[in-house]
Amino acid sequence: MSVWYRKSHESLDCWRIAMDLVDAVYMLTASFPSDERYSLTQQMRRAAYSIPSNIAEGKARDTNKETLRGLYIARGSLAELETQLEIAQRQNYYTPTPEMELLLRKASQSLNGYIRYLASRG
Repeated sequence: MSVWYRKSHESLDCWRIAMDLVDAVYMLTASFPSDERYSLTQQMRRAAYSIPSNIAEGKARDTNKETLRGLYIARGSLAELETQLEIAQRQNYYTPTPEMELLLRKASQSLNGYIRYLASRG
């Protein structure tokens, strides 16, 4: 992998925050009941890793239009993850923590900020 390709997305705050969110979701879901291994646990992990994956894919295409497309998909995956966290909370698998709430807020703010920035550039 070329240095340009790797650095193009790794330098983005929204990508780095999303990667931290992936780590947090994997740690959280490790404690879920084993009967959720192939349902909610898998869905939450998939939604979480979809966020930085789509940021990287969009950025790698190297046009504002394609980067925005990846960011919009990542934002949808973040909303999906937030819904799944609500489901986990309702099932008593998860109690919201200030750390997770902060990470979700930072992920949302950084994605929305980058979307606004790119959209303003036409």
